[in-house]
Amino acid sequence: MANQKMLGFVHTAQTMPDKRSAAERRQDFNEIYARFSTERANEQANRCSQCGVPFCQVHCPVSNNIPDWLRLTAEGRLEEAYEVSQATNNFPEICGRICPQDRLCEGNCVIEQSTHGAVTIGSVEKYITDTAWEQGWVKPRTPSRENGESVGIIGAGPAGLAAAEELRAKGYAVHVYDRHDRMGGLLVYGIPGFKLEKDVVGRRVKLLADAGVVFHPNFEVGRDASLADLRAKHVAVLIATGVYKARDIKAPGCGLKNIVPALEYLTTSNKVSLGDSVAAYDDGSLNAKGKKVVVLGGGDTAMDCVRTAIRQGATSVKCLYRRDRKNMPGSQREVAHAEEEGVEFVWQVAPEGFTGEDVVTGVRAVRIHLGVADATGRQTPQIIEGSEFTEPADLVIKALGFEPEDLPGAFGAPDLTVTRWGTLLVDHRTKMTAIDGVFGAGDIVRGASLVVWAIRDGRDAADSIHAYAQALKADALATAAE
Repeated sequence: MANQKMLGFVHTAQTMPDKRSAAERRQDFNEIYARFSTERANEQANRCSQCGVPFCQVHCPVSNNIPDWLRLTAEGRLEEAYEVSQATNNFPEICGRICPQDRLCEGNCVIEQSTHGAVTIGSVEKYITDTAWEQGWVKPRTPSRENGESVGIIGAGPAGLAAAEELRAKGYAVHVYDRHDRMGGLLVYGIPGFKLEKDVVGRRVKLLADAGVVFHPNFEVGRDASLADLRAKHVAVLIATGVYKARDIKAPGCGLKNIVPALEYLTTSNKVSLGDSVAAYDDGSLNAKGKKVVVLGGGDTAMDCVRTAIRQGATSVKCLYRRDRKNMPGSQREVAHAEEEGVEFVWQVAPEGFTGEDVVTGVRAVRIHLGVADATGRQTPQIIEGSEFTEPADLVIKALGFEPEDLPGAFGAPDLTVTRWGTLLVDHRTKMTAIDGVFGAGDIVRGASLVVWAIRDGRDAADSIHAYAQALKADALATAAE
């Protein structure tokens, strides 16, 4: 190699892609970052120190071989960089956009720890794959031969789609059943367009269809078929439904109008952006335009809600969270974006009730003091006496987390055992549930988590389903030989 690449961090500063101004991006739901130019991507990839123990890779749920594809990018070998990137990740361009890199790969980058500023791994990942799409390098993974068996997947979110691609590549006829009219789950209906434009998901879904994956939209297990019906049709079934039920708040006034769950609000906004007509948006009940909006919660979903409300034209948007900035679960990068766009954070307060006759007019809250740290290192919130106040609100959005729906009841499958949290109980080695040949993956097993963990779980489940089907086939052959 003529020129020594890498180790550029000693003379090149960390640079993110160009970000649209807050005033501009408040007006639409388009992504806020531009794409790296080829020169900038090469320059930033060149900052990687190629360390002996790559902590970026260690802290990546799908174990992306990050140093290798950074090096290939720095050397201008982009097609090879794409091949390495997609070898471990079914949706690299999606992870490049929505992974909380500041908590995962970039947050654990060795040069970040040495105060030089992390390599902008996510932006380079997005650049590599977007370039690969433009150049026609992204091809459907069709099997070299069909194996004559089929697998059913319930849920077309990241776990289900990742498993579908892996199983299709192994030669299975793959059928994906989803309750929505579009495939993608939370990637389409939960995550706003300013973080993930929907055509990015759409082209992935089309790629899977081109590979031969069969999609069944508007299909509800329990209504259109029972779990047992699907199990009888396929060699194995994977449940990858995610967790959708909103965690609620029991407080005086919680039944007032215009107090809404986060996912209902986000789904409505995404449907409108996709061109659908939604009555609850048209009548104003799920539309923040002209309203004082209060969002309860401090996770990534809360950040999605406050930033959506800004774009819908809310007169004010406030986020109430019971801990302080450093203790919040959401991405610090997202908090910074929200503040730039005009969101006001009210730290260390807890809602105690809601005011109003028929429609909510305010959130009654108390101020919180963060006490002694617990075993996890997080400080315990304690109420400050006499600190009650009311925050005016025309629309209150509850972003307090998600819980699983009652799957055994909904699927007509009482044998489907769940944990005390309602998540599917699986053998974590094989991903199999209590029902033979029925597997689980993603948030419905793990609880509400990250897209990248769902991808990892989907890939692992695909391997387990393949091993299960192979074992069945071997048993059948052995029996026939006797």
